Amino acid sequence: MACYRTDCVEKPISKLFEKLGHLVGSYPGWFFVIPLIVSAALGGGLYFLKDYEDNDVENQFTPINGPSKQARHFVKETFPSNDSLFSNQRLYAEGNYAVMLFSVEGDILADALFKKIRDVDNQVHNLYVNVNQTWISFKDICAKENGNCVPNPILDITDNKTINLSFPIYKWKEKDVFLGSTVGGVEERGGEIQLAHAIRLFYFLQDKPGASQWLQQFQKFLSTKRLSPELKVSYFTSLSRQEEIEKHTTDGIPLFSITYSLAITFSVLSCMRLDNVRNKIWVSFMGVLSAGLAVLSSFGFLLYLQVPFVITVANSPFLILGIGVDDMFIMISNWQQTKVKDPVEKRMAETFKEAAMSITITTLTDVLGFYIGLMSEFRSVQAFCLYTSTSIIFCYIYNILFFGSFLALNGKREKSNRHWLTCCKLPTQTPEGKSLAYRLCCVGGDYDKETGAEKLQPVAHFFRSYYGPFLTKSWTKVCVMLLYMGYLAGAIYGCLHLEQGINMRDLAADDSYVVKYYDDDQKFFSRYGPNVMVLVTEEFPYWNKNSRSELNHCMEKLHNLTFVNQKLSVSWLDSYLQFAQNKGLNLDNENVFMENLSPFLLFYPEFKLDVNITEGKINASRFFVQTLDISNASMEIMMFNELRNTAQSCSAAKLLVFHPLFIYLDQYSVIVTGTIQNVGFTTAVMLVVSLLLIPNPVCSLWVTFSIGSVVTGVTGFMALWGVNLDSISMIILVVCIGFTVDFSAHISYAFVSSKKLTANERVVDALFSLGYPVLQGAASTIIGVLVLAASKNHIFRTFFKIMFLVMVFGLAHSIIFIPVFLTLLSCSSTKTKKKTTTVPDVIPKVIMIENKIMAYDNYAFTKDNSQMCGEIVKTQSTQIYFIPNNKMPLGWCRDPDCP
Repeated sequence: MACYRTDCVEKPISKLFEKLGHLVGSYPGWFFVIPLIVSAALGGGLYFLKDYEDNDVENQFTPINGPSKQARHFVKETFPSNDSLFSNQRLYAEGNYAVMLFSVEGDILADALFKKIRDVDNQVHNLYVNVNQTWISFKDICAKENGNCVPNPILDITDNKTINLSFPIYKWKEKDVFLGSTVGGVEERGGEIQLAHAIRLFYFLQDKPGASQWLQQFQKFLSTKRLSPELKVSYFTSLSRQEEIEKHTTDGIPLFSITYSLAITFSVLSCMRLDNVRNKIWVSFMGVLSAGLAVLSSFGFLLYLQVPFVITVANSPFLILGIGVDDMFIMISNWQQTKVKDPVEKRMAETFKEAAMSITITTLTDVLGFYIGLMSEFRSVQAFCLYTSTSIIFCYIYNILFFGSFLALNGKREKSNRHWLTCCKLPTQTPEGKSLAYRLCCVGGDYDKETGAEKLQPVAHFFRSYYGPFLTKSWTKVCVMLLYMGYLAGAIYGCLHLEQGINMRDLAADDSYVVKYYDDDQKFFSRYGPNVMVLVTEEFPYWNKNSRSELNHCMEKLHNLTFVNQKLSVSWLDSYLQFAQNKGLNLDNENVFMENLSPFLLFYPEFKLDVNITEGKINASRFFVQTLDISNASMEIMMFNELRNTAQSCSAAKLLVFHPLFIYLDQYSVIVTGTIQNVGFTTAVMLVVSLLLIPNPVCSLWVTFSIGSVVTGVTGFMALWGVNLDSISMIILVVCIGFTVDFSAHISYAFVSSKKLTANERVVDALFSLGYPVLQGAASTIIGVLVLAASKNHIFRTFFKIMFLVMVFGLAHSIIFIPVFLTLLSCSSTKTKKKTTTVPDVIPKVIMIENKIMAYDNYAFTKDNSQMCGEIVKTQSTQIYFIPNNKMPLGWCRDPDCP
């Protein structure tokens, strides 16, 4: 296959970096000090961190323009709440409330247990708070029904010891009381409760001063309340979810401190040398410091600009640390391949020419990927992407300038052969008579005399001499292909079992009282789901029999859904028709319908909240359907989608369905499409960038392929690891793309830049050049996020799981899959073709090779870049020697045919 190179962009940029490297090498002091001053100035923005924290759950973790928010606005404007006529099921928002959930292993309706529950209930009613020198009790701020606080009917009902409780509807004081939300874990027979394991009590408050303080007092009271061993209690308030997420926003700070220490330790160990001059301990330390300064500067800069700080942003420093350390290893690797005797300026120019270009490719793709994430429907994703992309830009600048300047300063120390710690000049050879201890502590500056560069690290030697040749064997390639097919099969299987949505319990810490309440609620009260409003959003002729029949048909479709219980539905229209039938009224006449509606609403005042009458016309009305067995996210998705689709299919009237929970379920409508759009668009951008900056279009396509492959793998295996696709994991899938480009671009760029002849040799050369730095980068990032695995917060643990998968799969693609694919489907190098001329009628033939190395042999053959005189190369029947630069050594030839 022909090889086309697209280096019209890459070449001039490499030249610019070469000049920049020379400049940094010439004036390292300035480039070292200026970033420190900038970081100190911008870091002051962290002072405003508390002022700009924004962890509003609805605002950050639900779609910005979710349709349920529009439906809520319609409900709020059309059916305003009535403080004197409270109805829980008619609330357009969660409201202010507290809830206690009591549970036992046996029957909670036993007299002794119920007496304890009543005692706690009395104590709750007697809670007081002091607000602005005024004592406020529960009765002062409670939600009212007929002038009294909204009761918990189960407490009144059970005062009668002789009754049998029907379930889920119980007739009490001529009203139907729904017990499905207050009595849980029910065992029934013949529609009557035989045994119950849980009781739930609600305390609703008006939106008045003192409400939030009373809820906090409620939490404090129950957190210290001790009941009998057999009676367990969990609790929750309308403030709990928000307070929990705000409480844990800064949990990542101590974890980052640990991570930073681990990263420094790993970097120091990776860069430690036994040579006292070539040791790069301080270089590795500065590389980690550079990443830390980038986080400090970027966060401070954005806080100066009043950009909200969300809990998801707390994951960003771990990511930036990994990226910064990865770039540091690339810089050090290229520095070590320069000639130690060259001036520092020249070494820096050569380092920047190769390393800075590679870092630029990965930085550009990372930043673009995160800026594309700003188009997300979730503000939490937008905040994370903005903070992270800005941090990557600072990390890139500081790596080039700050870290590059220190690399130059360290190079000047090495140039003068000074000790890495004391800066004293050292001899390169051990003087006679000196001990082993003297050689270990007071000698240094050795290098590879043949290449002029620093001596190879053992791991780099392993990649060139063992791993690379092993990976390019034919049978190894077959095994790698089989391994990849197994990986892909597992990934696809996981993708087919991927669940969506963020569970609200996951926004709290593992040891939070919120988690305990959610677990108890799921265990005992999952039988009945939300009571959903069905809204008729326009004028409708309810008195017209045919129109009413069409509307009833639409409602029947909703009632026939598998998760809806028709018997528990509430309809003002059905009740009105029954009322009219009892009165002998004909409601098929508009005047009769409207004249008798007011008396009906006076008799059934709760229905006043369901009919909007303006200027004698019914502008809107609502009904209610009761859902069943909504026990997990899959059921929520099914309920949400089927209710909405069924309502939209109604031709009789324009219907909407709404429940306050739907605000959070809107994420199901956009999470998959949003993820696909972000990943697809980002991948397309990565392809364009790769085509421009990697001088080989085929390798750019391989980079794009690796993005799709790794994203598929991460998505599939995160599902198998129990991670859902939600706004948090969607963020990290965008990260996944950036890291995939990092890994594959480094190896691909090294592959196409290699001057070796065959694809196998170029793969070995690429692995030798960058295999170890890529391995170091992956390991450092894994170490960077490892401590998050021990976090009590689900968001941090999710970040760890996905980042771990990204690192493992990205590394596998860069040093296993992509190298093999490059050898199988790569073009030949145009740079390394050998021009040969054969001297005729002369035996042995003399083959002149472009690099001025002659080979004498009886058979035509090619061999490139031999460095060593006396290297034996076996051909078909003879052994020959290479003669570098036409200088024939004595005793050079063993071939009996040689002259």
